[in-house]
Formats: sequence, structure tokens, C-alpha cells
Amino acid sequence: MRKLILTSGFKRSLEKFVRRNNVLQKQLEETLLQMSEDIFAPNLMTHRLKGEYKGLRACSCGYDCRIIFSLEKNNQTGEEEIVILNIASHDEVY
Repeated sequence: MRKLILTSGFKRSLEKFVRRNNVLQKQLEETLLQMSEDIFAPNLMTHRLKGEYKGLRACSCGYDCRIIFSLEKNNQTGEEEIVILNIASHDEVY
């Protein structure tokens, strides 16, 4: 199980996103749990990003919801962590 690190930018984006689309709150919680358990689960559709977001990854949190994150190694523990950077609709993220 990987540790999730929620950045302040993600938290701000999350507040805006949930305000506009509060139905996705439960789905988002389930997606975050799935990410910590298996970031490459088929239902997350995890993929690498290109262009401006090169080096980052995205996964799906529903039809029109994407979570942008990076996989980083913790220098102290040596474990891989998921640093969650942003959440938005597909068009807003890309």
C-alpha cells in the first residue's frame, strides 16, 4: 500500500471541484483508496502525461474527472509515495 500525499494545490482544486460536482465526493474517496492499494488497477486507467505535464501521471475518477499525480520515492523510508497534485475535469486538466 502506497502513502498518499495531498498537496495544498490539490486541496484547493478539490474544494472547487466538489463544490461544482458534489455527487463525485464518494467516488473520489473510493478512487483515492484504490490508488493507495493499486495505482495501476485497470479501472483507474493510469497513464503517463506528455507536453506540459511530462513526467506526471493521471488516472480517472469517473467519466469526466482526472487526478494528476507523481510517483516519488521517500528518501528516508525508501518507499514509493503518490503525490497528488490536481483534480479537475478532463478538459481543465489537459
